[in-house]
Amino acid sequence: MNKKPSAKGKRKSKKTAPLPDMALERDLAACTGPLIAGIDEAGRGPWAGPVVCAAVVIPEDVSISGLNDSKKLPETAREILYETICLNAMVGIASASPKRIDEMNIRAATLWAMRQALLSLPVDPDGALIDGRDVPPGLPCQGVAIIKGDSRSKSIAAASIIAKVTRDRMMTRLSQSFPEYGFDSHKGYGTARHAAALSEWGVTDHHRKSFKPIMQILEH
Repeated sequence: MNKKPSAKGKRKSKKTAPLPDMALERDLAACTGPLIAGIDEAGRGPWAGPVVCAAVVIPEDVSISGLNDSKKLPETAREILYETICLNAMVGIASASPKRIDEMNIRAATLWAMRQALLSLPVDPDGALIDGRDVPPGLPCQGVAIIKGDSRSKSIAAASIIAKVTRDRMMTRLSQSFPEYGFDSHKGYGTARHAAALSEWGVTDHHRKSFKPIMQILEH
């Protein structure tokens, strides 16, 4: 008699999520032209530092392997891919300072920086794929918002890596001037260490004063 395998012995097969590809780029290029930029940001949530946006156009004859949402990649992989992207693709970078974030609000400042990143590209793109729900106003080309685009589009994934590495480097440099805040470790995000530093040392010009945790400190 054949015995049924016990539930204990069964192993669930894990489905591997597909990596980003160029399908969305090809679809948009068929309507607009071949130069399609992917746009993404890094740093919407932190209490301190800028929000950094990047736009990347990957030429049709270029293949960059290993691209994925920057949050899914280890730091060493991001650093290697950053150099590869800069060498093989067209890149534009822009940032919105904490002051601009406070004046405009984080959503508007992010969309502003996304447009600036696109405008700073060395080419005029025919279309743009933007990670998220919003298309920045005033783009010089057709834009399409893609939810979870950094997991679906290679161009957006490349932009997410450029934005993340650029911002991390900026926060590490900032830490040299403000070592007591630990910006090199938490990159401005709301950690216990960051909160403790704020309690002891107060708010700097690099903090987002319109963000609730910073506002509460300033009110006391």
